[in-house]
Amino acid sequence: MRWMDNRGVRYLQFPSLVSVPGVWHGIFTRWAYNDDGSRAALNIGLNNGDPQGQVQASRHRMLDVAGGQTAIFARQVHGADVAIWDRAPEVQSLRPTPSAALSGDALVTAVADSALVIQTADCQSVLMVDPQQRVVANVHAGWRGSIQNVVGRTVQTMVERYHCNPDGLICGVGPSLGPCCAEFVHYRQEIPEIYWSYRLPGDYFDFWRITQDQLVAAGVPRKQVAVSGMCTRCNPGLFFSHRGEGPGTGRFAAVIRLTA
Repeated sequence: MRWMDNRGVRYLQFPSLVSVPGVWHGIFTRWAYNDDGSRAALNIGLNNGDPQGQVQASRHRMLDVAGGQTAIFARQVHGADVAIWDRAPEVQSLRPTPSAALSGDALVTAVADSALVIQTADCQSVLMVDPQQRVVANVHAGWRGSIQNVVGRTVQTMVERYHCNPDGLICGVGPSLGPCCAEFVHYRQEIPEIYWSYRLPGDYFDFWRITQDQLVAAGVPRKQVAVSGMCTRCNPGLFFSHRGEGPGTGRFAAVIRLTA
């Protein structure tokens, strides 16, 4: 991955996605920097540690860098529902960028200049692009969503709704809880047996590999799935981590949009 900086806001990009014309994406950190060099929190999660006004200011700053005419958020519930943005329902005022929230843990659109936003703090953000059909997706895949194969369902939605060819999808798995820290001591009650082959010594699970394999099973070539390899719990100076900091921690953003 490569680091970018825009007006004091740092974010990561996958080289494989950068190479796709007409697409912008970025995975932001938990911090931004002011003109005087001081550090400011970039928590974009409502009801997660900071006053609403401060969170809205962070969202404004993040979206000012991400661009787009409309910001689309997911009402994330750790499920496997896929929401499609293909119209202009009522949007809330989030100056300078209007926003809307759709029910689901995955967002798909073919509408240009619509920024799809996923919020995470250990869960995976999975970005997907179909360069031929000009369709993008952004997926929130926590462990509950992973065992329901939310990424596979997203690929299926792209195929059925937009006639995408999985063989042409370019995907990136963002910073999230790595196999070094994804401990599930009650895995026999929480995780279906079909996934026990991903268990490592000490009851740790490799959800990065689960996502890779689910995408491959959906028809995406393995070489077209990039994994950041950055564990959020191991990098508290860069990312929020629910496992590392508790339920009151903030959320950082992963954003993707088709450019006009």
